Amino acid sequence: MSALVAPMPSSAIDQDWGKVLRWGLICGGTLIAICLVGMPVELDRRELIERYLSLGYVSVLLIPILIGRIAATQVVLEGFESRKQGLYDLVTGLMVGLLGGGCLSLLMLALDSWNLRDPLVNWSPKLFRFLTYENGMGFGAGAWIVTCGALSLAGAALHVVPAIVRRSTGTVVLSLLALSILEGAVDDLSEGFGLDWLTDLMYAKKGGLTLTSTIVVGAVIAVVSVLTSGRVKAATNRYRDMQGAERQKASMILFAVVAVLCIVLPMFLGKIMNELLANVGLFLLLALGLNIVVGLAGLLDLGYVAFFAVGGYTTAVLTSPNSPFFAPELHFGFALIFVVIFATIVGLLIGAPVIRMRGDYLAIVTLGFGEIIRLLFMSDWLGPYFGGAQGITNVPGVDLGFATVKGTDPRSVFYLVLFFCVIAIYVSWRLQASRLGRAWMAIREDEQVAEAMGINTVSAKLMAFVVGAVLAAFSGAVLAAKVGSVFPTSFMILISIIILVVVIVGGMGNIAGVMVGSFVLIGVLGGPKQPGLLQEFQNFKLLIYGMLLVFMMLKRPEGLVPSARRSRELHQEEFLQDAWLKGDKSDDDADDEDAVNVGDGGGEEE
Repeated sequence: MSALVAPMPSSAIDQDWGKVLRWGLICGGTLIAICLVGMPVELDRRELIERYLSLGYVSVLLIPILIGRIAATQVVLEGFESRKQGLYDLVTGLMVGLLGGGCLSLLMLALDSWNLRDPLVNWSPKLFRFLTYENGMGFGAGAWIVTCGALSLAGAALHVVPAIVRRSTGTVVLSLLALSILEGAVDDLSEGFGLDWLTDLMYAKKGGLTLTSTIVVGAVIAVVSVLTSGRVKAATNRYRDMQGAERQKASMILFAVVAVLCIVLPMFLGKIMNELLANVGLFLLLALGLNIVVGLAGLLDLGYVAFFAVGGYTTAVLTSPNSPFFAPELHFGFALIFVVIFATIVGLLIGAPVIRMRGDYLAIVTLGFGEIIRLLFMSDWLGPYFGGAQGITNVPGVDLGFATVKGTDPRSVFYLVLFFCVIAIYVSWRLQASRLGRAWMAIREDEQVAEAMGINTVSAKLMAFVVGAVLAAFSGAVLAAKVGSVFPTSFMILISIIILVVVIVGGMGNIAGVMVGSFVLIGVLGGPKQPGLLQEFQNFKLLIYGMLLVFMMLKRPEGLVPSARRSRELHQEEFLQDAWLKGDKSDDDADDEDAVNVGDGGGEEE
């Protein structure tokens, strides 16, 4: 097929001005929206570089860079020859940034002229002083127009500069942001390893990197980035290309390294970081269960928190002396047996009525079941049995004989959570490669075809609900022992939503993806009530969750770490189209069959 040449612009000013205007307004609208939700003023208290840069300004400055890069992205249609990017794209980025800065200047003018704090609570003098650098309207407007133009130009320049410069610059900027934002975690880790002197050199007393350390650390990271350029990607590609015994050996080595880190690293961390890791582990345990229900079987369960509540209340009733009706005060190990039994029963009770439902109907009904169970625990009707709104207190820790695991010792709680996570990962891995796991994936792809091929869809769906319920109940049991009490408010429907976001963002149907999603979202942003590393984003957590979910659905629906099978499902049309254009469809189909066979044998994970 001969390539067609797309119409080329005659000069750098021969722009698609409609596109420039559209992206400029998007840039300006995004800047205004971020300012009016109060994010810049709220985050301005956190310094990243002492006296020079705060987290509030970073939240605004990143927007023109991202929009400028997107606006200058060249869309190449199939069969057309792409043009070389250069001055034309730089002008596009510059004009988009200037328009965005102009919109922000209009917001400053409006802040100075009218008082709209009644409908817009963040329409405040603090925001005006933030935007004008406390130097007046004229200086602020001019500074933001120039700054947004320059930053958007820099974003567009990422398409023009050599790849090694682009990678090195991105690595340096992201690394410095991570070091400054995660200052608390770095301090905690350095204290455990006896490297306090290093953090004293890097960070200022009031917080943030010093200017000298920023320059030195940035230079070191740049040199390392250049020296290791391409090696990480090459190693990743080599791992993905491995098959059979070689792939299994590499996976075992990687698993051993991760296991050693999980066991050794908490010994050098303080209470705050171990508490954070314990929370990540609890949500990871929940996410692994939901990954079976949603990621493997394709059943959109929005009432998953019900199983979480069943595990917590079962443990509290059987172990706490303050249980209002029945208080046998069993050991945690014996209580777990009943946790599994009751979780299985509730999984069947919820799964059986909705087994014939699909899609949105299934989501709505399971959402209702989740709320019903929470309200039952809160109701006066069951209050004499479960404590009502007062819950059940004085839940003992886990007595191991040689030690007691309780919330006052976050390190021991983390190891307990780690134990259950290892069990859940092993069970998920074995099920995924089994006949039942393949039946779940067939139901997810097309339930009618799966049923026509002889799969008992009713039995497979019920098994998905039961396995997911048991894993969630384990997490609820550990939570009860960790906190020492259970309340109905601990099991809000928001938990189900956040766990679903973790699974989607990490990669549905992929154990490694769920682990990455848990660490990225829960570890960095935190859970519904649990703080993460970025505690400054506490008030904007749900906003960021929503934005991230929308972005992932539009740009990367397979997740951060997708499975090979899931990627093929979502991009099947693209694969077929590429194969047709290249004229080697039969070869690609043969490769796909080989990859699927490998995946069926347990080597599916990317």
